[in-house]
Amino acid sequence: MLKKKFDLEEIKKVLKKKGFIISKKKKITLPQVNNDIKSLGYTLLVSVAIIIFSFLLPSFIDFQKNVILASNEIENKSKSTLEKVLKGKPLENDSKLDEGLNIKNLFEDVFKFDQLPTDTVRLNASTIEQLFKDTNYTLEDVRKTKLVKPITLSLLPEEMKMIESSTKKKNLFIKIILPLILEENNRIKFDRRKLFNVLNKNKNTNLEKKWLNIKFKQYGVLNKDLSTLKIRMDEIPVSLAIAQAAKETGWGTSRFALEGNALFGQWTWSGEGIKPAGADNNTTHKIMKFKILKSSVRAYQRNLNTHSSYKDFRLARAELRDNKMKVDSLILANYLDKYAETGKEYVKILKKIIKQNNLTEFDDVKLLPSSKKLKSLI
Repeated sequence: MLKKKFDLEEIKKVLKKKGFIISKKKKITLPQVNNDIKSLGYTLLVSVAIIIFSFLLPSFIDFQKNVILASNEIENKSKSTLEKVLKGKPLENDSKLDEGLNIKNLFEDVFKFDQLPTDTVRLNASTIEQLFKDTNYTLEDVRKTKLVKPITLSLLPEEMKMIESSTKKKNLFIKIILPLILEENNRIKFDRRKLFNVLNKNKNTNLEKKWLNIKFKQYGVLNKDLSTLKIRMDEIPVSLAIAQAAKETGWGTSRFALEGNALFGQWTWSGEGIKPAGADNNTTHKIMKFKILKSSVRAYQRNLNTHSSYKDFRLARAELRDNKMKVDSLILANYLDKYAETGKEYVKILKKIIKQNNLTEFDDVKLLPSSKKLKSLI
């Protein structure tokens, strides 16, 4: 019996009649498998991303509120504070910085001058003028070169009140006190530079810690607060110091200046002082007196840099510093209304003295160095 060859088409027909459907099996290629796997991977990644985003969304919203918006608020507040400073408006005193004052050692270094033996001789006006002439020390030259000769005098000449020429009297007074003011500013500048060096270190030496403790006492800082020390340890504009000395002493002619070397009319309720003329018997305050003019300048700067009455003055100065702006005497004068009983009128007089005598021209002058240490400040 011969074997019959199977015909595929016939078999399909037979199976189809019996209800079966035969189709060609689709061949799965490797690229197609890869595409399916990729699609599945993308789907999983997107799903995970959606889940994570949904989970983190509330935290992101809180971050935006608490950090980003708060940052903008701080920036806006700082801008608002600077605008107030530039316009001489009152500042908000709700800051915890620059709070409190320890007066125990506040003027200790000032009165050390009084404990030193001194054989200071009071030079007369003509001798002082000749000294300035011999050393080529003139205010015209200072305004041009921005350099001041390091000539320090300890006492004002008695003839100050007898100099009839207003210009001559003013020039002599400025020439006498200008080196003293610059010297004290240099001392503060040197300390401030050292403070920033200390703050930039991760670990301080015992000598640096000892130095900091001395400065905390000098500036009456409570709880060793470095931020407060930074605000208080700063210079007083030269033009402002000259204007206040001129106002308080009548350009060096007052009894307080000639008898007590008191250039800034600081009050005291204890210790040595000069009782104001015409004061009634109930008056308890006196004008603080000093052995030399240098003591008066340092006490004045310490007063402005520590007393609670001048906190706004210091905050305004710090605001100018933070914004890389000039420490402007005409701006800062607005915050010295508590220095005298006349308040705002006192501020107007200070500004008038500064403007009429072009005192801001002395704000950027430098004291010629008398030592290598001071030379670094030029």
